[in-house]
Amino acid sequence: MRAAQLVVRTVGELMITSGGLVLLFLVWQLVWTDVVADRSQARTTDALVEQWDADAQAAPLEPLGDDPTLVAPGDEASTPLAEPVLAALPSAALAVLHVPEFGNDYAVPVLEGTTAEVLKEGIGRYTGSADAGEVGNFALAGHRTTYGAPFNPIAELDLGDPVVVETADAYYVYTVVDTLIVDPNEVSVIAPVPGRPGETPTEAYLTMTSCHPMYSARQRYIVHAVLESTSARAEGPPAALTP
Repeated sequence: MRAAQLVVRTVGELMITSGGLVLLFLVWQLVWTDVVADRSQARTTDALVEQWDADAQAAPLEPLGDDPTLVAPGDEASTPLAEPVLAALPSAALAVLHVPEFGNDYAVPVLEGTTAEVLKEGIGRYTGSADAGEVGNFALAGHRTTYGAPFNPIAELDLGDPVVVETADAYYVYTVVDTLIVDPNEVSVIAPVPGRPGETPTEAYLTMTSCHPMYSARQRYIVHAVLESTSARAEGPPAALTP
């Protein structure tokens, strides 16, 4: 009898311990990775913007119009960036994504590639897709849960909502024109002309992809947008980013 009780108690303790470990893993996966990734992605965004600002200040002065005495504001001497700033800037960082529908302070770095390691650091651009603002498809992937979950609210986007890409030189404002749910092997959604593989593009598209439904990779949630306007970064944020 005592042996049976001992077995039952031991099994029970093991189950409790296992349950605790599973709970800790879930907290780490669903909560702590978000905390760490949010901080890292914010540092990357800040470093990228600071690098662009420093580069802009270091640009050579150019005459305005026909009068050589009138020059564009700037400073030929570049201010060196602090080491912590440089350390926070991944070499693959290339843009910052703003989605007003996700919040006025939403700004997430876009990096080259869509590997698991890249998507821990921000939003990934599918290698081989178009550059921001370029004719073709600027195709992006991002987590919907864990590691900052930058595309967590992707299903909240509606037709007509703006999506803004900030680069070193420009702001590109896209407008959402389509949302859909597809199987993971439906790669035509990131074709140069979304949904029409092999067709030559004549417009600039942006595609956002993420897992669907929440906490599953069974399908993909897709958002397509078309470029509506382009403005120089030196002119300041576009109206779409003005609260």
